[in-house]
Amino acid sequence: MAWQGLAAEFLQVPAVTRTYTAACVLTTAAVQLELLSPFQLYFNPHLVFRKFQVWRLVTNFLFFGPLGFSFFFNMLFVFRYCRMLEEGSFRGRTADFVFMFLFGGILMTLLGLLGSLFFLGQALTVMLVYVWSRRNPRVRVNFFGLLTFQAPFLPWALMGFSLLLGNSILVDLLGIAVGHIYYFLEDVFPNQPGGKRLLLTPSFLKLLLDAREEDPNYLPLPEEQPGPLQQ
Repeated sequence: MAWQGLAAEFLQVPAVTRTYTAACVLTTAAVQLELLSPFQLYFNPHLVFRKFQVWRLVTNFLFFGPLGFSFFFNMLFVFRYCRMLEEGSFRGRTADFVFMFLFGGILMTLLGLLGSLFFLGQALTVMLVYVWSRRNPRVRVNFFGLLTFQAPFLPWALMGFSLLLGNSILVDLLGIAVGHIYYFLEDVFPNQPGGKRLLLTPSFLKLLLDAREEDPNYLPLPEEQPGPLQQ
């Protein structure tokens, strides 16, 4: 059946992309069905740190507004570029990918305090696009059939599109800034003379999320080796 085929296809999507996309869609659906209110989701430092409504640190990244053009536009970019990162430069490195989300989310939250930003999902989307674009500088991107340009211009095209729609570009600039900080610390600075990696994924995340690597020096026991068991 078509529904089963769609579900099977969705399960083929990498875990982080699948989880984040599903969380965004379910959050928006809950708001649309009036099971939740945006007032329960937005980032408010007073409610987080004084009233201990800590879920707001996460939910402000999951809501992209009511169902409409803006929501589907953002979901398209979230799904596409999150998946390409996870299947590309983060392939087999789920813990590192989750750590990038955590690093970006924490930094955006801190910087968002300065700009009184209440929902940061769009900034996270722009960060994903920025990191992908810098790691794939020679890829040519077709922007809705209107423009074709090199990948590094894509985040700026998104910001210009936001401006045309009458939205504030502060969120886009935040995503670009945090994306650049991550890209510099992860890809640029370690390759400079005297540079080193500063963003080290915690061991517990690697233990929890990454597949175990086989020890090349491991010698299997006789009963684990193929062929007849030697007594």
